[in-house]
Amino acid sequence: VQLQASGGGLVQAGGSLRLTCTASGRTIRMGDAGWFRQTPGKEREPVAVINWSGSSADYAASVMGRFTVSRDNVKHTVYLQMNSLKSEDTAVYFCAARNEVSDKIFMNKEYDWWGQGTQVTVSS
Repeated sequence: VQLQASGGGLVQAGGSLRLTCTASGRTIRMGDAGWFRQTPGKEREPVAVINWSGSSADYAASVMGRFTVSRDNVKHTVYLQMNSLKSEDTAVYFCAARNEVSDKIFMNKEYDWWGQGTQVTVSS
């Protein structure tokens, strides 16, 4: 499975962006998925995860109520809608997926495939 992330850019604080992660290859293996972010000098952190069916999602406390993760399994795509962006949301965002599936998803999962990062910059 190959993952391609897109949709990053420069936005003012309070604005919105939607990130898209499109899977190709053996997409039938794609189960749970998630978005992560990383800033220089810090470890990569989970932002939002979603189970294989889209019925369960989990979010980092810092983005709860502002970000929404969703997926379209027909298009093999996972989205991250980011609203009310803050300067502290500035990071490189990565999408990830794994072979396993969950009925209820939590943040502490390991992922098998990773996309390249897309830069999100929020100006204050």
